[in-house]
Amino acid sequence: MTRLIVAAGGGGDAVAAAMIHAALYGDEDQAVILTYAWDRLLIDPVPGPRGPDNFTGLQPLTPAVWEVPAEARPIAPAGSTLPRLAAELRHTFALIDPRYGVEGVTRQLEELADHLSPESIDLLDVGGDILARGDEPTLKSPLADAVTLAACCQLNAPVRLLVAGPGLDGELPLEEVRGMLGPLIHTLTTKNVEPISSVLEWHPSEATGMLAATARGVRGTCEMRDAGLPVPLTDEGPAIHEVDLDKALTRNQLARAILTTATLDEVEAHSREVCGYSEIDYERNKATWLKDQPPAQLDPEVVLSQLDQFEAEAHSRGVTHTTFRRITEALNLNGSLREDLRQLLINSRPQQYDAPLWRITTATE
Repeated sequence: MTRLIVAAGGGGDAVAAAMIHAALYGDEDQAVILTYAWDRLLIDPVPGPRGPDNFTGLQPLTPAVWEVPAEARPIAPAGSTLPRLAAELRHTFALIDPRYGVEGVTRQLEELADHLSPESIDLLDVGGDILARGDEPTLKSPLADAVTLAACCQLNAPVRLLVAGPGLDGELPLEEVRGMLGPLIHTLTTKNVEPISSVLEWHPSEATGMLAATARGVRGTCEMRDAGLPVPLTDEGPAIHEVDLDKALTRNQLARAILTTATLDEVEAHSREVCGYSEIDYERNKATWLKDQPPAQLDPEVVLSQLDQFEAEAHSRGVTHTTFRRITEALNLNGSLREDLRQLLINSRPQQYDAPLWRITTATE
């Protein structure tokens, strides 16, 4: 059997899709995970999502859909985690190409559904920002979710919308997401994390990292992103809920606005109108700023001293955990140093590694 899972926001949603596929369907079925190549500036210094022309070594699945095998490579300066995911996980990763708007993604879905005749089609979002109206002050990245939601709603086949780890993306508060959730499908456990445990050691996704951590029993408050958003790690963290697809579309103003778009530029224009911004504009501005930063350097003694100060301040805010992305940005380090920083901290203070998160301690602990 083949099952199609659409990773609503790309990035960590693709990793979560592999974990949830095993949890819900076991090891016998094969999954095709349709996902964006959109890894944010930590991995990819080029703003926005990558298209097929940004890779070498892609394999055609259908006329409009390309598989990203382990041998594929992003063309510099672009970057992508997808080839490494394909190398480490047994699933097929297919590329969402949003260049032709929702109409183009809908066409991709139709071709895949015809080609695969999948046993099921799931649209998966970690955190629940796919349920946003569009005007929430904490919302940061609505565009990718809105495109996949709009496309799935136009597919002439049943699609099940799944929200895993409600509230864990730091975009909508758990209290707001909770009221929109449908039946509980599954609660993830430590065993469910095993299929992606090696990926969690290097993949930068914060929301999927927290999803895995809560499945492993980690509880507290995790600070994430450059803004230091506090996210509760609760017993609801490892939950997977079904949500009514039509109700989600009715609520998501951006998804409704872009139903007939034929270009990514149109999608961005609607995002600016509905949400007040385009997240790709944010990436463009940040990429320009990063170009002016000094060469990346990592001085272990200085870093550990700065870490002590950061942890003391975070502890005073009630924070118990944080992500390596958050530490990288809080210490004003170039994103290219994230992995070196991670290795330094784990090697220096292994007792604080609550995989894949970093546990905050004070000097007296």
